Amino acid sequence: MTSDVVISAPETAAANGHGEAHTTARFGALTLGSIGVVYGDIGTSPLYAFREAVMAASGAEGLPTPAAVLGVVSLILWALIVVVTLKYVVILLRADNNGEGGTLALMALAQRAVGTGGATVVLLGIISGALFYGDAVITPALSVLSAIEGMKDVTLRFEPYIVPLTVVILVCLFAVQSRGTARVAAFFGPIMCVWFAVLAAAAIHPIIQQPQVLYALNPLYAVSFMFHHGIIGFVTLGAVFLAVTGAEALYADLGHFGKRPIQTAWLFIVLPSLALNYLGQGALVLGDPGAIVSPFFQLFPQGFFRGCMVVLATMATVIASQAVITGAYSLTRQAIQLGLLPRFEIRHTSEAHSGQIFIPRINQLLLVAVVLLVLLFRSSSALASAYGISVTGTMVVTAMMGFVVIWKVWRWSPLAAGALIAPFLFLDLTFLAANLLKVFEGGWVPLALGAVMIILMYTWRRGSRLLFEKSRKLEFPLADLVAMLEKRPPQRVPGTAVFLTSDPLSAPTALMHSLKHYKVLHEKNVILTIETAQTPRIDPAERVKLEQISPTFSKVTLKFGFMESPNVPKALAIARKLGWQFDIMSTSFFLSRRALKPAVHSGMPRWQDRLFISLSRSANDATDYFQIPSGRVVEVGTQVTI
Repeated sequence: MTSDVVISAPETAAANGHGEAHTTARFGALTLGSIGVVYGDIGTSPLYAFREAVMAASGAEGLPTPAAVLGVVSLILWALIVVVTLKYVVILLRADNNGEGGTLALMALAQRAVGTGGATVVLLGIISGALFYGDAVITPALSVLSAIEGMKDVTLRFEPYIVPLTVVILVCLFAVQSRGTARVAAFFGPIMCVWFAVLAAAAIHPIIQQPQVLYALNPLYAVSFMFHHGIIGFVTLGAVFLAVTGAEALYADLGHFGKRPIQTAWLFIVLPSLALNYLGQGALVLGDPGAIVSPFFQLFPQGFFRGCMVVLATMATVIASQAVITGAYSLTRQAIQLGLLPRFEIRHTSEAHSGQIFIPRINQLLLVAVVLLVLLFRSSSALASAYGISVTGTMVVTAMMGFVVIWKVWRWSPLAAGALIAPFLFLDLTFLAANLLKVFEGGWVPLALGAVMIILMYTWRRGSRLLFEKSRKLEFPLADLVAMLEKRPPQRVPGTAVFLTSDPLSAPTALMHSLKHYKVLHEKNVILTIETAQTPRIDPAERVKLEQISPTFSKVTLKFGFMESPNVPKALAIARKLGWQFDIMSTSFFLSRRALKPAVHSGMPRWQDRLFISLSRSANDATDYFQIPSGRVVEVGTQVTI
């Protein structure tokens, strides 16, 4: 889950690189930050993963057998080693897009490597991004609910208040998003460090009491369990996957913390703590099979200590939820820049870190969906059935795009790249198949959310392309228009006019309508095009491209990375160094506002036409999105059929 709760500054070489340039203090701060942000989700999995997996393994037998406990613990430990450590920590952290990670960053990297044949890569990116939204809805609901359920282990009198209190915490969590996360980010690392220390410490006594649980370190116990349990083992595998949810964050937060801090935190703090805790829960259930009802909280003494653990678990799950919520903001901004979603209002919550953003519309939609899930499922066990499908789907897609990058970017042979990725892809597909068994128990939720997002993204991308092609056929070539205007110029007025267009070869609609209605031309005219690069950020030296096409006309191209928020006035200030005398107070920006109507034959079904038009109407105003002063903007309305 991509997160914007950062302690680092992604603009620096240290943060964008792989960590070699960090000073010792800086490296320590980044490692601490990664513990708080990157590992919030996977770090709270012990609350429910072991319990759900053992209960699935027990089936109709009731109490778990020692063989089932050892098999489940072994499966969880080796899933952490193979899926998280080998696939993500060792391999995918090297597949960075100019220092940035994440599913859409990988898509952009693979698409750039493939070139014109990248339609399949884009489709994979759409699927992966869409499934992430399902994960972003389920994670806060499941994590917070599982922590609050610990109150039942303190006293049963709290049971009626579990769902209402969960809803209140989630509403408060989403309500404070608009204030930004910079103030609380510094506390995330220390709190999660305490969390992982407690996870490890609580497991030591049960392991000493039942040392035979250490047999689970042998992978043969995992293999034997799967071999002897048939369909039950396959169902159990779907629950075992709950232990590795959040692994995508290792890759997604690469740009915020760097490779080395993330690797160090995982290998020396997070993985040992998680492994010890799962072994401890296994040892507890070996000694008392009835403890499977709530093995995590029963690791702690009844009374004060268990109550404190409920509070700490709640804090940890809020942090895990925070990471995935801000990840949804980050993914949405990338999707907008890559042309997969319409423009939404993006607010920056920090002057120091461009990555810390808040998107009101996404926040509202997530809140409604999360609260509905809590009210619909009402328990973490029920919600656990809905979890996993979206994450496994994302992991499958990541493995596929990883193959393209290893083959095309790293320039390995197809056979070598396939040999490296195939085992991980097979494991991801196995986990996906196991999770698909839970479709009717709640797994339909992330699939439905993902399907809706896929339709929205595909419709917006397809509709935008059809609209561009149709507009291009109707528009007049820019070069011909400039030649005509220079030969027979209309009346001139002082100042500079900037005409925004997505097609620099054709005359902007706003320019044509300005000439038609006003019958005047400014002394200086600029045809402005804004491009999104396939890289996360653009060097300021490459931001502006200036081309003089006549004495009174020039073309300016502004290029932004897909992780950046376009700021037109700030970018145009760079053009002064290139010789363009730009004064914002004597410049008028002309934009065309299109009113779309469905055409008889558009290239899309009628329902998709209407959906695209609705999405277009919901898009944020271009003036706000490009941060152009509203007092300098002239909008010209046009009607277009699609």
